[in-house]
Amino acid sequence: MNTNLSPDQREILVQFRALIDKIISPVADQWDREETIPFEVIQTLAQQGLWGINIPENMGGQAWDMMTLGRICEEIGRGSASLLSLFTVHGMVAQVLMKWGTHIQKETWLPKLAKGHVLGAFALTEPDIGSDARRVETTAVLSGDVYVLNGKKKWISCGQIAGLFLIVAQCDGKPSAFLVPKDTPGFSQEPIRDMLGFRSAMLASLCLENCPVPRDNMVGVIGTGFSHVAGTALDHGRYCIAWGSVGLAQACLEASVRYTHKRKQFGVYLKEHQLIQEMIANMVSGTKAARLLCCHAGYLKDAGDPDMIMETAVAKYFASQNAVKVALDAVQIHGANGCSGDYPVQRYLRDAKIMEIIEGSSQIQQILIAGHGYQVID
Repeated sequence: MNTNLSPDQREILVQFRALIDKIISPVADQWDREETIPFEVIQTLAQQGLWGINIPENMGGQAWDMMTLGRICEEIGRGSASLLSLFTVHGMVAQVLMKWGTHIQKETWLPKLAKGHVLGAFALTEPDIGSDARRVETTAVLSGDVYVLNGKKKWISCGQIAGLFLIVAQCDGKPSAFLVPKDTPGFSQEPIRDMLGFRSAMLASLCLENCPVPRDNMVGVIGTGFSHVAGTALDHGRYCIAWGSVGLAQACLEASVRYTHKRKQFGVYLKEHQLIQEMIANMVSGTKAARLLCCHAGYLKDAGDPDMIMETAVAKYFASQNAVKVALDAVQIHGANGCSGDYPVQRYLRDAKIMEIIEGSSQIQQILIAGHGYQVID
């Protein structure tokens, strides 16, 4: 596996890192307090082509390879995990349309998604349904030329501002997927606030009351809403979150190195204390290991290797757990300062915990990884 970046990839990342350092990182704590990301920032990122990174050029996108996409996710995660969440779910919708969408669905929505004229959101989770996602309770009943959707969705990242929702519902008792524009009659959004982390990801609860959705808005066919459509979305989401977890851990490491250079205890800088050095060493090695697992998953994705799905699960599992460990140590190194709003490590810790839950919890990843391990050995 070659993890070296090409000159073009390197130039893209240098420019994007500079953009993150200029317009994202300095204000991410403010966004966290205000629980929003300003619209003008979303527009600026649209002008940079961010929202169309994984969309083909003939649809107005960038068509970047998966390794470059991953490194972009790392940089976004380093700046703002909430922004990463918006970017992730938007990409999930685009990825689904590219793989399972009809020609008309692609022509209608991909150019709008690529330019950021419309943001996408993925709606699977419900108030009573989380990890057992096959059993969603939202229903879709065919009535003439439309499907009528009824149900509730919850914890939907980008739910407050998205213009297009990919909804998973039961149709004839089988999970199926539908494209639902936000202006569909009977569709409403309610903001979710006071979250532990991802506070500026603009999460929302969704309510669908007799929403008429054209038959042509079904993605795939009846019964493929979870196995195929949601499966594609979740694989993409796990890949983005894995890389974002690396970025978050990197932010913790950088913050801790800066702090230990200027903070003194017992007459010497913190960096001179061996127990502090131990924590820094663990941060460095854990983050490097997580990055390599993500690189491996990206390499397999670019190669079209079937093992990419399992290796993405491994990367997401390890990288998100490492992010929590690194964030805990970053707060510990900062002491009482780390528990205050004056330093970003408290946000990093809160966001890191969410990384272990979204797009499949650590326990779900363990089940997938263990099951694959038994198959390989048997």
